[in-house]
Amino acid sequence: MITATVALLVLASAACAYADGSGDPKPTGSSDGEYQDASGNPTFNIGKDGTVDWYTQVGYLRYTANCMQCHGPDGLGSTYAPSLVDSLKSLSYSDFLNTVTNGKKNVDTSQDLVMPSFANDKNVMCYIDAIYVYLRARSDGALGRGRPANSEPKPKDYAAQENACMG
Repeated sequence: MITATVALLVLASAACAYADGSGDPKPTGSSDGEYQDASGNPTFNIGKDGTVDWYTQVGYLRYTANCMQCHGPDGLGSTYAPSLVDSLKSLSYSDFLNTVTNGKKNVDTSQDLVMPSFANDKNVMCYIDAIYVYLRARSDGALGRGRPANSEPKPKDYAAQENACMG
C-alpha cells in the first residue's frame, strides 16, 4: 500500500513538473530550425542566455499581429477572450490546431465564447506551429512577457517554406 502511494505521488509530481497539455516540452530533435518534443510536437528551445529559437521569435510576432486583439498581450487574455497561457496548460497540440482551424463556440446562459475559424487565413495557418511554440513557451513559464531580445538565426529553408505557404 505504501509503495503504491509513493508511486502515485512520484507520478503526480512528474506530471506537475511542467504545465503543458502536450507533455514535456523538452526538445528532443529539430528539423530546419523547428524543435520537436519526444511526441513530435513543436516546442521551444531557449538557451541559458535567453536566446530563443527562430520559431519562438516568429511566433511572438505572428501572435501579436493576429491573436493579441482578442487574447491580449503575451497571451494573458482579456475581457474578450481567455488567457492562452492558461489554456495551453491543459490543451494538447492537436486540440490547439483543431480550435484555431475550426473555431469554437461555447454559448450558454453564463457565457458567450465564440472563436472564429482561421482555416483560410494564411497569416495564421502558415505560422501556426510558430504561434503554438511561442504560446507553449509562455504557458510553461520558460519565456517572459514582451518580445524576445535575441533569437537563433533564420533557418536556411525558412523563407522558401514561408513563400510556398503564403503563395
